[in-house]
Amino acid sequence: MSFLQDHPFAVEAHFKSSTVLTFALPKVDLESFIPPRLELDSFQDKWAFLAIAMVETKHLRPKVFPKLLGNDFFLIGYRIFVRYTNSRGKRLRGLYILESQTNKKKMEYLGNLFTHYQYSTTDIGVQNELKEKRISSTGSAFDIRINTTTEYPELPSSSPFSNWREARRFAGPLPFTFTFKEDKKQVLIIEGVRQNWTPQPLQVEAFHFGFLKRKGLEHACLANAFEVKNVPYYWKKGQLDTWK
Repeated sequence: MSFLQDHPFAVEAHFKSSTVLTFALPKVDLESFIPPRLELDSFQDKWAFLAIAMVETKHLRPKVFPKLLGNDFFLIGYRIFVRYTNSRGKRLRGLYILESQTNKKKMEYLGNLFTHYQYSTTDIGVQNELKEKRISSTGSAFDIRINTTTEYPELPSSSPFSNWREARRFAGPLPFTFTFKEDKKQVLIIEGVRQNWTPQPLQVEAFHFGFLKRKGLEHACLANAFEVKNVPYYWKKGQLDTWK
């Protein structure tokens, strides 16, 4: 039944909010985290990037189902920016997912049944205060504080980018997500389709991610942070690409 994990149907959702923090590391620090056939999507041939995406979804469901049958979940994805050259020689730019989290056991079960994204359930809290948005988890040891009053956010001082336009190239999600299947010499490609996608820069005041420490990446530098709100999104049925 493992074929069920290959995204056997299209999935649709409404993104109430998608907050993505992207971290820069020297390429050598992330090379061991990606499988063969994928390569790091780098900047200045020096920096590679890991993004942590926190998404509040509504009406998530198989695309053929009505909204009434959808569910609301909070999703977190830890993923690396990569490139893949498919069997036809076309270069694709996308993400390789390391781990995923959600706030509900139902999503953990369904996510692990129909994807390879390694879902686990954790506590996730979102607080919208007068001047600050906070996303946190006690169980997963993360805490992000975002200044919601800054009209013109500044790039993090640690960012390798010189401006927000440059940083925008490394703001997720990207068109494709890849899963490596070594036993079958295949790469599973999932394409996302989005509308009205205009990420807005964020002013991150403070952050802590237990994930980075657990992976030995606590030295990662915050490169950018973006948010989009109230956009439709769907993922196409997965496509298997067999390499020669």
